[in-house]
Amino acid sequence: MRSFFRLSNRLRSSRTLIWSLLGIILATLPLQAQPEPPTRWLLGEAFHIPSEYTNQESGYFSIVEGKNGKLYVGTAKYGVNCFLVEFDPVAKALAMVVDVHRLLGIMLKGFAAQAKIHTRNNVGESGKIWFATKQGYPEKGEKRSDYPGGYVLAYDPKTGKTENYGMPKEGHGVISVIADETRGLAYISTCDDGRPIEHSNFMVLDLKTKKYRDLGDSEHSYAFIVLDNKGRAYHPVRGGKVMRYDPETQKVETLETTVDGQPAPKAFTKDGSILNWDFSPDRKTMWAVEMSTNAIYTFDMTNNSKTLAGKSHGPLLAHAKATDCRALCVGHDGKAWAAVTEQGRPGGALLHLVSCTTEGKARNHGPVGVKNPDYVKLKDEQGKAIPWRHTLRQEKDGTWTPWQPLGIAAGQDGSVYVLSIAPYTILRLRPEQLK
Repeated sequence: MRSFFRLSNRLRSSRTLIWSLLGIILATLPLQAQPEPPTRWLLGEAFHIPSEYTNQESGYFSIVEGKNGKLYVGTAKYGVNCFLVEFDPVAKALAMVVDVHRLLGIMLKGFAAQAKIHTRNNVGESGKIWFATKQGYPEKGEKRSDYPGGYVLAYDPKTGKTENYGMPKEGHGVISVIADETRGLAYISTCDDGRPIEHSNFMVLDLKTKKYRDLGDSEHSYAFIVLDNKGRAYHPVRGGKVMRYDPETQKVETLETTVDGQPAPKAFTKDGSILNWDFSPDRKTMWAVEMSTNAIYTFDMTNNSKTLAGKSHGPLLAHAKATDCRALCVGHDGKAWAAVTEQGRPGGALLHLVSCTTEGKARNHGPVGVKNPDYVKLKDEQGKAIPWRHTLRQEKDGTWTPWQPLGIAAGQDGSVYVLSIAPYTILRLRPEQLK
């Protein structure tokens, strides 16, 4: 019996030694590359904004859905003019509705032209589309003083007419406009495009008299204005502060900002901070992202204190080394949507669609691609690349993706529209894709 146990132990020892040796051998063998799992793409239907309305295939975050379900998009035609175009997603038809120079009765060219509609277009209670114009970029031999100033405009889809509310400030373009038609007011942010410090004036417009009141220079670039449920208007100020104007008292006060009970993060306080704001349908919550900061925040606009209290909802893209986010909007259900470019990626920059609710963290719905890449030509008949169509590129699996989004809009039916440049494109993602 003892001999039997000794034999069994020897066999077990031998088997252990064999398995150990086999493990060492396998560990030293080169591993065969495993195929990467297929990417789950969000494939949107793309629509090209005709090149006659741009000369560098561009516009900015100037996109909004009107009460009629149609999209209104601003264009940039540097040194020439700018246009407001209307896109009907049902008919899949696009038409120009405002020729700015023809409306104003001016034909100034070069740096004197109204070269851009750069404002986030906003919809008034009446259904009017509020937008404004600004300067382009001076070419050699041109002076910044050549630019006369931007105009505030309101297009009425019901009548097809556009009303001109004049020039808020000479020499300044207009970067933001939002109307409170019920109170007969509109709020404007001007821009001189100065560097390193921008001069951006927060102004209030009386819609009846068309007179402007200057509330002060915020020194903040690309300022957005939002309204709360009491009709108060908020405007960012250099250094992470916020100006708040109360139409009842006609006074402006400066607020401190906090996030999670702590002083405002560097994303808000640094010079050159580029903030994108939007507000919830009930106007009680403000959403915010900073262009190069991988984070999304909400702020409570219901209090009367001297502090605007915020909350962090974490990163936009948890896995990203760096991000670029210039496109933020809030849908009719209160959910925030952002078009976020992932930077520093080996395969090249990649666009993702992200959503967030006030109760949770950001959700990445996935990378965005184009399901109809033949919607625009990238090369001419000789096979040469057509200029200003360089941000639409092809991934390894053959999917075409636009990596430079600048605007986003959420539709009443649950669709989300991403506006990207070069080529200037509206990309529609349907609600069934976003569940």
